[in-house]
Amino acid sequence: MSLFFVKKGSETPSGLTVRTLSSCYFMSDNFKKSVPKICTSPIETILCLDHKQSMYCQLLTGLLQRDHVVSISSIFGSVLARSIKFLQDHWNELCSNIRTGCLSDWITDPGCRNAVSSILTRPNPELADTIEHIYGNESWEGIIKKLWPKAKYINSVITGTMSQYISLLDFYGGGIPLVSPSCYGSLESTFGINLNPLSNPYDISYTFLPNMAYFDQWSSEMTNANGNVEPVDFANVKLGQFYEVIVTTFTDLYRYRVGEVLNLSNDGILLSIDMDKTSEADLLKAIGNAKRHLEPLGFVLMTFSSYAESSSIPGRYVLFWELKFKERNRCLKLDAKIMEQCCSIVEESLDFRYKSLREANKIAALELKVVKHGTFDAFMDFYVSKRAELRKL
Repeated sequence: MSLFFVKKGSETPSGLTVRTLSSCYFMSDNFKKSVPKICTSPIETILCLDHKQSMYCQLLTGLLQRDHVVSISSIFGSVLARSIKFLQDHWNELCSNIRTGCLSDWITDPGCRNAVSSILTRPNPELADTIEHIYGNESWEGIIKKLWPKAKYINSVITGTMSQYISLLDFYGGGIPLVSPSCYGSLESTFGINLNPLSNPYDISYTFLPNMAYFDQWSSEMTNANGNVEPVDFANVKLGQFYEVIVTTFTDLYRYRVGEVLNLSNDGILLSIDMDKTSEADLLKAIGNAKRHLEPLGFVLMTFSSYAESSSIPGRYVLFWELKFKERNRCLKLDAKIMEQCCSIVEESLDFRYKSLREANKIAALELKVVKHGTFDAFMDFYVSKRAELRKL
C-alpha cells in the first residue's frame, strides 16, 4: 500500500510546464503500467489533484485489500503521519462504505469513483466489523500492524527533518521495521544508496555513487589564499564539516548547487543563534528525553517544529509541539508545570556550549508552544492550496 500524490504543475513565461520530480514520475507511462502490479491504489486515485479525495480513496482501497498488503510506503514520513490523522477523522465513514458497498457522495472525481467502484463491488459487513473493532480500541498503539497484519516493513524517508516522525511511526506501527528508501536522489542527480536498510532509523546513512555525477562540495570553511570560498573535491572532504552538494552531470549541469546541506557525521545544523549552533541530532535527542517524561502521562507528541527567535535580545529557541492523548476519547488538558519540566529537560539535554551561553544570558530561556490539534495539517493544507513548492531539506 503506497500513498502517492501528485501536484498540479505551474507554467513558465515561455509556456513550459514545471512539476515536482515525484509528480513527473507518477504521471509517466512506466509508472502507470507498474501500478497494478505493486500498488493497492489505482492510478486514478494517485493522479487525483484533490488530495482529500485521493487520500480517502487510497486508504479505502488499501483497507479493502488488507490481506494482500505486505508493505506500507510513502515518499516522506510526514505523509504517513497525516494518513493516521486522516484515518482518525474518517474511520466511521470508511467502515460505512465497506459495510454498504457504496462510495461516499462527496467523492466526485470521476476517475476516483470509477476506480474504487471496481474494487468496492459489494457490501462486506464482515470486513467492516473487523476494521471497526480495531478502530474502536481505546489506544491506537500498533494500529498499522492491526489493520495490515501481513505488512513486513514501512518504507519512507525518515532522515533529516523527517526523523521527528520515527517515534510516532514506531508507536502506530506496532513493531513493524522502519526502512528509509534505498536511493537518495533529486531531480538533478542520484546521489547515493542506503547500504544497510534495516539499520536503526536514527543511524541511517547514504553512500555516494561517484559514477552518477561528478560531485564537488562547497563549504564556508574552505577558502583560498585570497579569502574566497572555493569548492572542494569530493575526495578531500573532512568528517564533521558541513557541505553543500555541487553536481556536474551527463545532462549538462555544470557545478550546479543543489541546495542540499550535508554533514559527514549526519548532524546537520538545524538552529543557530549568534555563537551557538544546535545540531539536528542534538535537538532530536533532547526532545526525545522530554517525550519520555510525557509518555507515562499518556501524551503522544504527534509532530513538532522549531525556529531561532532573533528579533529580541538575547535570542531564544522556540519549539512548537502538537500533542494528543493515547486514548482517543480523553480531552487534552495541559499542566503548565509539566510543560515547564519539558522545557527544562530539553535545555538540560543540549550541549555544553548552549548551557554556557544560557548561563551567560547570551541566549534566553527556551520557549515551548503547544499548538491546537490539527494545526500542522492545516498549515500544510494552506500552502498546498496556494500551490507553494515546499522543499524538504
